[in-house]
Amino acid sequence: MRPMEFVLLVLLILSVHSHSLSLQHPAIYTLLHRLDSLRPTSSVQESAAKGLLKRLIPTHSQSFDFTIISKDVCGGGSSSSCFLIENYDGPRRNGPEIVIKGTTGVEIASGLHWYLKYKCNAHVSWDKTGGIQVASVPNPGHLPRLEYSKRILIRRPVPWNYYQNVVTSSYSYVWWGWERWEREIDWMALQGINLPLAFTGQEAIWQKVFKRFNISKEDLDDYFGGPAFLAWARMGNLHAWGGPLSKNWLSDQLILQKQILSRMLELGMTPVLPSFSGNVPSALRKIYPAANITRLDDWNTVDGDSRWCCTYLLNPSDPLFIDIGEAFIKQQIEEYGEITNIYNCDTFNENTPPTSEPEYISSLGAAVYKAMSKGNKNAVWLMQGWLFSSDSKFWKPPQMKALLHSVPFGKMIVLDLFADVKPIWNTSAQFYGTPYIWCMLHNFGGNIEMYGTLDSVSSGPVDARVSKNSTMVGVGMCMEGIEHNPVVYELMSEMAFRDEKVDVQKWLKSYARRRYMKQNNQIDAAWEILYHTIYNCADGIADHNTDFIVKLPDWDPSSSSLHGKSKQTDSHMISTEPYETKRRFLSQDNTSGLPEAHLWYSTKEVIKALRLFLEAGDDLNGSLTYRYDMVDLTRQALSKLANTVYMEAVNAFVKKDIQSLRRFSKKFLELIKDIDVLLASDDNFLLGTWLESAKKLARNSDERKQYEWNARTQVTMWYDSKGVNQSKLHDYANKFWSGLLGDYYLPRATLYFNELVKSLEDNKKLEIEKWRREWIMMSHKWQQSSSEVYPVKAEGDALAISRHLLRKYFT
Repeated sequence: MRPMEFVLLVLLILSVHSHSLSLQHPAIYTLLHRLDSLRPTSSVQESAAKGLLKRLIPTHSQSFDFTIISKDVCGGGSSSSCFLIENYDGPRRNGPEIVIKGTTGVEIASGLHWYLKYKCNAHVSWDKTGGIQVASVPNPGHLPRLEYSKRILIRRPVPWNYYQNVVTSSYSYVWWGWERWEREIDWMALQGINLPLAFTGQEAIWQKVFKRFNISKEDLDDYFGGPAFLAWARMGNLHAWGGPLSKNWLSDQLILQKQILSRMLELGMTPVLPSFSGNVPSALRKIYPAANITRLDDWNTVDGDSRWCCTYLLNPSDPLFIDIGEAFIKQQIEEYGEITNIYNCDTFNENTPPTSEPEYISSLGAAVYKAMSKGNKNAVWLMQGWLFSSDSKFWKPPQMKALLHSVPFGKMIVLDLFADVKPIWNTSAQFYGTPYIWCMLHNFGGNIEMYGTLDSVSSGPVDARVSKNSTMVGVGMCMEGIEHNPVVYELMSEMAFRDEKVDVQKWLKSYARRRYMKQNNQIDAAWEILYHTIYNCADGIADHNTDFIVKLPDWDPSSSSLHGKSKQTDSHMISTEPYETKRRFLSQDNTSGLPEAHLWYSTKEVIKALRLFLEAGDDLNGSLTYRYDMVDLTRQALSKLANTVYMEAVNAFVKKDIQSLRRFSKKFLELIKDIDVLLASDDNFLLGTWLESAKKLARNSDERKQYEWNARTQVTMWYDSKGVNQSKLHDYANKFWSGLLGDYYLPRATLYFNELVKSLEDNKKLEIEKWRREWIMMSHKWQQSSSEVYPVKAEGDALAISRHLLRKYFT
């Protein structure tokens, strides 16, 4: 028996009948059947899958036969979904060679992906992480046949594979048109995603709804955020920042949403639509003076500027809450049809209820659900479980139970948002009996950082599903930003179809062979190192990139002692602040203590992996996926080195060693320049792509200027700054992009180190506020600029540059 056939046979045998407690409940069965009834016909889904095939490998559009099948074929009960791969036994002349059957269009696409991966050594990743590798797929007429069992049946162990965070729409999708969305939905289907968030264009719906409540366009101009900040306006964190939204934006995004929903539905996905969380325009207070509307506290402004600070929340207990919530659901049904029963609402996400009384919390939850169910009698509330982690001091067991049990069983599904690092299911008695989805959060702010918890991803969903009294009903990916760390997302996607834990080391060898189109011993050795270092973080800390190049510490080193803490090259310099005390957005700079960048692995080992990677360069240099990984790994090694160099520089400042300060500060600045050149050698690390995509959506010069400001501001200062006070969210969405390093991070660091040197030269106290004032002015100028046009195409030989930098910094 061939090794690959044996692996596929084992996967088939392991597809046993194991269901969580929730799947055995009549309410969940009823929900699944109801959602099935909302899907389009089999022919529509088969046609959509064929369209995906033509876009993926047009040369093989006749090589596969696609068929929708009943769930009964899956053999796991009426809640089971599956795909089935078989040889085509009919006439084969210019016809199909392989038959792929699935319970939905998504299952068919997943089966296609599985066949291409494990029979043809193909690879699918985002364009910005190297793209699709299908050169290994044999020509039509020569596709590998299934030789042993002659069929492969893969069944989902849980019904749902969820996708997106409520902020992904701002960090990653904000500037996308239909062409890019079409590729993303194809990627989603191939990865088996069947429960995606669909938040695009909702402001146009809200405009229509609020008009019925006498809210004017001018009122909404003060309510909606700008394009790059819509996620936080929707959550009630801010208002008007980056706005207003133009008529063009509102209409274009609604059209785009209808295209997105149409394709999701054609493939058999169940979109998750937004619902009313209580966030309202300030003008509603005057129109309904008796309404129970509360002004929320400041959220990360520097001085409480009322132009964007302190939004308003309508209490769920107020009858007006029900009226608005019902109107919003019904308006969506009017626009899109009855396409889903699942709605997202996060009323209490970073908005703590005014009292911890369980009865009160239960009444609030019941009111939120009532607003949904009046709009759609079959509504199911999908809620992020982030609040139970971020505000665990408030959400104790009585409060959690009160909220989770405030709706009928089967009418709420919770996202265990951070289960890859800090799961809630195992400390809350399975969310006290409430169905939940095991999710990987992984990324904050769309930062570019090689990081992962592969052992957790490969085993956590299985442990949760088979645990006693499990209420797990799905797996999910809830990253704040996408298009990075493709290895993590491929493995996490596979867990939607894995019934048992994955041997990561073996899986990585297969992954590398597929990703780079061939097997290579140096690459295998490098990935074994990366698995045990970068991709096996187990310290329980959320990886929000705080490398000093992209998040230069705003502090005065003369006020701190650095004794014994300047060496980081092979240390594990880790913040000791308990994660539960952290919020999604870190609101304070460290103005007196020692800056700390997250480091959870041996940098010496990773440099060894980089050497191995570069040794394979002559063999693999034609691969775009290899080039992306090579550039990213070189960047990772250099950025961690820069953290060490920064600490050496400030240590020299504290010791008043001006020569060492000059030497180390020069090296830090040189590292920024060299990394910028490195990143410029790959299309996927360019600032220009982000800015040009923003400008491309504009219909006129005013929109072009506004969108570019939004794009520049989000990845730099993020929020408001004033005088000597940087935005509390500065660098939250930092990016290692060529252009951003050279024109933003480099001038900032240069200005900072010049002040340190000047302080020692003049034998005077460091004028840290002078640096802050000058830097904020420079930053504002850069944010508002539209004169520079940054490249959107790579320049330079990435392999030669990486090898040069390895010799320069690590010999």
